[in-house]
Amino acid sequence: MKQKYIDDCPYYLTDFLTNIKIVRDRADRTEEAYYIDLRTFLRYLKIKHRDVPADTEWNEITIADVPIEYVESFTLNDAYVYLRYLKDTRKNETATRARKTSALKQFYIFLYQKAKLIDSNPIADLELPHVKNKLPKFLSLQDSLKLLQSIDSKYKERDYCIILLFLNCGMRLSELVGLDLNDYSRENHTLRLLGKGNKERIVYLNESTIEALDDYIDNHRPSESAKDKNAIFLSANKTRINKRRVQQIVEENLARAGLSNLGITTHKLRHTAATLMYQHGGVDTLVLKDILGHKSIATTEIYTHLSSENLKEAAQSNPLSDPDLIKKSEEE
Repeated sequence: MKQKYIDDCPYYLTDFLTNIKIVRDRADRTEEAYYIDLRTFLRYLKIKHRDVPADTEWNEITIADVPIEYVESFTLNDAYVYLRYLKDTRKNETATRARKTSALKQFYIFLYQKAKLIDSNPIADLELPHVKNKLPKFLSLQDSLKLLQSIDSKYKERDYCIILLFLNCGMRLSELVGLDLNDYSRENHTLRLLGKGNKERIVYLNESTIEALDDYIDNHRPSESAKDKNAIFLSANKTRINKRRVQQIVEENLARAGLSNLGITTHKLRHTAATLMYQHGGVDTLVLKDILGHKSIATTEIYTHLSSENLKEAAQSNPLSDPDLIKKSEEE
């Protein structure tokens, strides 16, 4: 755990974050997300109990001294008042409030059931704000081809390979930048990815991806002068490429293809891969779940939305779409 967390956390929050990191084996970014969400809650408790002057800046409120009695005396009704505070005062959107509510519920479960630091769980029945499922943004097949055909830079082969991996494998940004040479099996035509929660999975590569990856590694990756001998993708200074540079590569090539106005990011290219596999490849959602490294099939099902062409086709397939049929029926 980072020192700044330790210095700012009361002991019971430190225990919870340690459980998240060590026992549940969650990634550093997950631990940090829990810390930030629960810091909001504990700051709110200090405001609620008037432990800080009313004009105190939000970011100046420390939480290390929040007594556990404040947490234990919190009621279900208090929780709903807190959610109202997040909405009206903190201006948190529904998805953000739902995430913070989930973090809070996990926190109380730990304190009550695991650490046994409180005698009951007052928010066991707290409901999460309802989040409407939004259709993910993605590129069409035609736009995907346009993007690939528009790639042009000093490191064209590298950039082409990066974008092709996003579009063909649906990998996460962190998974791509973390790729090492020994993660690639030329014999089996697979990549080993390290996903969320440090979970490994194997993805199989198709012909176009194998061709692009082999060409980059064999002919364009600066293997002799590489400062990072293991990383597959290297930056201009021969070190492992970082997340921001990959994001810039995607942004630059989307602009070159005339697609920069669609709100597409590296993660939206992951959406694109999933959508293309489902709509054009007929890939089953259970298989898609394993390819994407999803923990739950419910997460994968968001990619099974229908395209406008599908919807139009479905509407036209209704037998009542034929006006002549209806007129004929009226005449009879």
